[in-house]
Amino acid sequence: MPRAVVLTRCRFALGAFILGLVLSGATTFPFLHELELLVQLLGIPVDAAPASQSGVAFWIATVRGGLRATHAEYPWLAYGTDWLAFGHLTIALFFLGPWREPVTNAWVLKIGLVACARVIPLALICGPIRGIPFYWRLIDCSFGVIGALPLLDCLHLTRQMRAAVTRS
Repeated sequence: MPRAVVLTRCRFALGAFILGLVLSGATTFPFLHELELLVQLLGIPVDAAPASQSGVAFWIATVRGGLRATHAEYPWLAYGTDWLAFGHLTIALFFLGPWREPVTNAWVLKIGLVACARVIPLALICGPIRGIPFYWRLIDCSFGVIGALPLLDCLHLTRQMRAAVTRS
């Protein structure tokens, strides 16, 4: 496969990964507002007590209640999710190096894969400690798995580019 095609494929995969980081970061700032929209979409009444709901609706109503109470009594706690957003946006910047020159910056891809792998034990260990339902922990784990896919593809393509340079 020509280097230009491989590079384009790699950049597409990295672009998807970077976009995922940016979107997951940017959507953390208006967390309560987004949750209120989700509640409307799911048809959960505005004043519904979590106990009146079941399954995912129970969990969403519980989180909404917690966020409402937290924002009303301790709005400064939202600063923590602001830093979460900042972290996602900053991490996305590191992947611009491999986007520009994947062979030289393959180490960033490897660190990204380690970070994706670390999502799983974090969700499975800290989730129960924090009272996160098992199905929600699996959703959290899926972010690590899904995030690893474009990085694995790009790392594979990077090895192809390195091998092509070595052969010539």
